[in-house]
Amino acid sequence: MTLQQWLPLLILISSLVPGCIIFLLREEQVALRTVLNLGGAVAKVVLVAWVFLAYRAGETFAFDFALAPDLTFSLRVDQLGLFFAGLSAVLWLVTTVYAIGYLEGAPHRRRFFGFFSMCVTASTGIALSGNVVTFFVFYEFLTLATYPLVVHRGTEKAVNAGRTYLWYTIGGGSVLFVAVVGLFVIAGPVYFGDTHVIAGLMEENRTMMTVLFFLMLAGVGVKAAIFPLHGWLPVSMVAPAPVSALLHAVAVVKAGAFGIVRLVYDVYGVELASSMSLLTPLAVLAAFTIIYGSVRALFQDDIKKRLAFSTVSQLSYIALGVAVPGVLSSTGAIVHLVHQGIMKITMFFAAGNIAETYGFHKVSQLNGIGRRMPWTMASFTVAAFGMIGLPPVAGFVSKWYLSLGAFDAGSPWVVVVLLVSSGLNAAYFLPIVYRAWFCEPDGAEVHKLCGPANLETRAFLLAPVVITAGFSLAAGIFAAAPNSPLTFARQIAERLYLP
Repeated sequence: MTLQQWLPLLILISSLVPGCIIFLLREEQVALRTVLNLGGAVAKVVLVAWVFLAYRAGETFAFDFALAPDLTFSLRVDQLGLFFAGLSAVLWLVTTVYAIGYLEGAPHRRRFFGFFSMCVTASTGIALSGNVVTFFVFYEFLTLATYPLVVHRGTEKAVNAGRTYLWYTIGGGSVLFVAVVGLFVIAGPVYFGDTHVIAGLMEENRTMMTVLFFLMLAGVGVKAAIFPLHGWLPVSMVAPAPVSALLHAVAVVKAGAFGIVRLVYDVYGVELASSMSLLTPLAVLAAFTIIYGSVRALFQDDIKKRLAFSTVSQLSYIALGVAVPGVLSSTGAIVHLVHQGIMKITMFFAAGNIAETYGFHKVSQLNGIGRRMPWTMASFTVAAFGMIGLPPVAGFVSKWYLSLGAFDAGSPWVVVVLLVSSGLNAAYFLPIVYRAWFCEPDGAEVHKLCGPANLETRAFLLAPVVITAGFSLAAGIFAAAPNSPLTFARQIAERLYLP
């Protein structure tokens, strides 16, 4: 086998092997575990960067292993998959640094970091899957790998949250399994990008193909937290901050959104899906989820739950952009895979720093926190402005292209949804920013915040939040740069609409 065939597999192995070894270590082997964690994360970034540069130079990468006649385990590199794999690799490295600092001295770290590596292996497997069957395998692997992270604390509340998580995700996986089997029976092994396969079956199987589309949408819609399939996400915020960051920015919800993108663009094809009127229900559902999530976020005093409902809302921007045909709206949807990730992970890192340093978990406790944690709260503020859609942060770029795409497609109602959503974003994020910078601490918080000056927080916790806030700014300021997320997303979108 050539190196081009092995590289996709090596990207998976870079986190799979360290994870397996970590399970075999003793709990007190901290140094070796840290080396494995960071070594695997760095190796994955290097390998993805290598593949990225080679792919841009015209090389192709594929690994295929026959499991049975017409059933192939397939890893392929295309622009969209590489885009998601790059996001997973970079943010996994940053989250690994954060998790090492956050869990310092905590029990069960071996178990945590073992499943942590399995989780990212599944995410990159989803990104590099070459066909629908391989995608399903990694999609369900992600469910199993993430569950131990959700219940990591072992409290009754954590166990109940894990149970809710499994009910939703295994239920969604079962629906997706039915759809994948149905698609396989009718169309055979469906490889991403071969949209002509589905198009050729439409005349004789139109009703069944429509049913299968919505079954697949429901299956991936659970992890994408589309209403009414979102209930697991706010409950899962009982997990440690690194897990919350992973769920919202790198792994589970982003895998669901990526699944929607794959379904529309690379299984059915956007033109066929549009001609079959499959995109209108998706657009309506995504628009409702955007407003619903924002309204629910308004009434959450718990910081992580407010951020969770924000994710419910923000993630549906991707689904809405996918459902509005056109290069501009597709660009906005695809680039938001990255932009939402880097902004939301910044906010969860900040929330984790606050909880770890001062023990505050409520918005109502944050009066004056910016004076004691200026770097953490400055990073949070940058991400909040981006979520609202203020320039020059990355979120503005996403909303700008989604709005342009809506006008270009003759769907101005989408712009109204985005404007209302931005207003609601401001309504639930700006009070946090105002409390942090302009309010005096009161009540039980006075003693903690007005004592002797000390360091903001540990370096392993502070560096990641500042770095991802920097990413959020850089992605907006340098959006027009040759290798920016926006430029890459635009290239992906333009290729979708080539004649």
